[in-house]
Amino acid sequence: MAVAVLSGMSHRHSALWIDHNEAKIFHVGEEDFEKTVVAAPHHHVKRRDGHNADSAHDAAEQHFYHAAAEALRESDEILVVGPATAKLAFIKHVHKHDHGLEPKIVGVETVDHPTDGQLVKYVRSYFRKVDMMRGTVPMQ
Repeated sequence: MAVAVLSGMSHRHSALWIDHNEAKIFHVGEEDFEKTVVAAPHHHVKRRDGHNADSAHDAAEQHFYHAAAEALRESDEILVVGPATAKLAFIKHVHKHDHGLEPKIVGVETVDHPTDGQLVKYVRSYFRKVDMMRGTVPMQ
């Protein structure tokens, strides 16, 4: 499912909020944002040792991470956030499979389950601070 809140926006700053159920990709501008949602596979089979019992599940999970990576492909800078370990699994996937995204990831933060508005506000604040530290505050 994809939800577009605006069109024609540059993808300078983006955020990925991810858990084991879905990935929400936000391309954030100063006043607007665009959102895309990617659903995760829903058959979590775990062995007692914590590894996935089903290699098909592993493939489906990698497809999920790749779909999220594809949605971020046009982004200049990416903040990866989420409540638990899916954000780290996504980072591992990028390191192994989607190398072009690696230099674009500027941060990984733990963020619980915010509303879209709360997350967009957080992302704007985060990138404003990054831009100020670099001395590259965007033109308004």
